[in-house]
Amino acid sequence: MTLDDLRVFVAVCRAGSLSAVARDLGCTQSAVSQHVRRLEKQTGASLLERHARGVVPTEAGRILQAAAADGIAGLDGALRRVDDLVRGGGGSVRVTTGATTVRHFMSEAVVTFRRLHPGVSLEFQTENSSRSCFDALAADDLDLAWITIGRPVRGIEQRPVMELPWVLAVRADDPLAARPCIDPADLAGIRHIRLPENSASRAHLDAAFAESGIHVRSDTSVADWDTALLLAELGLGHAVVPALPGWQVPGADGPLRLVRVPALPPLAVGWAVRRWAALAPPALVFADEVARSCRARAAGQR
Repeated sequence: MTLDDLRVFVAVCRAGSLSAVARDLGCTQSAVSQHVRRLEKQTGASLLERHARGVVPTEAGRILQAAAADGIAGLDGALRRVDDLVRGGGGSVRVTTGATTVRHFMSEAVVTFRRLHPGVSLEFQTENSSRSCFDALAADDLDLAWITIGRPVRGIEQRPVMELPWVLAVRADDPLAARPCIDPADLAGIRHIRLPENSASRAHLDAAFAESGIHVRSDTSVADWDTALLLAELGLGHAVVPALPGWQVPGADGPLRLVRVPALPPLAVGWAVRRWAALAPPALVFADEVARSCRARAAGQR
């Protein structure tokens, strides 16, 4: 059993495909299979189940995947910090987050951090959901993940930064646009633009709708919150979205209105890490700066 065997195995479990990992590594599928077979021989257990669409870990495989991913990520982080010491560099901060998160939550913090810490490398890895961010954080050499706070995840610590209220985005000529706020029951008749599939924000909103007994019709879905706003502005439906830091309700001359829906439970967002106590100082400083910036912007909207 080698470290390479474990790295390849964790990658296969995450991708669900031997061939996809082979392409990523620039080797043959047979070479990837050999890594897995060595682990199976060492453990005496079958680690993968083959299906028509790929592979999934067995129960034994899931146990090994969780332990290996945590150990590899910790080792990679330690090696990176040792390399920073040897080279005398300022260190690095690696963040995984959604496609539009940097713009909405981190833009001011990135500028401030870069000005105060010019020698630190900032790296961003884009994922399409909080679940994907959790997986990337567990499997890769990443420091921080910006996520929608949710259920506990084994091996991951979550730290809320702020709560986002919900607003209804509608065109200015919509009957609901003139109201200062609306009740969840008023959403029953909207033509709903659904939030990204498999996203934590969509699951949160769908659960709130179900709890309130609200059934909405929808023939449109989007990949991110910004696209939902654009489609609402074009008159293609109504979007229920989190009110992000720095958003300003458009003025009377604009084509879009954001109407508060105060009865919907707010969406908590913040940081996820493997262990706060193990974070390098630059990552801790960056996480704190993002939190400070978000709270300052949110306070300015009140």
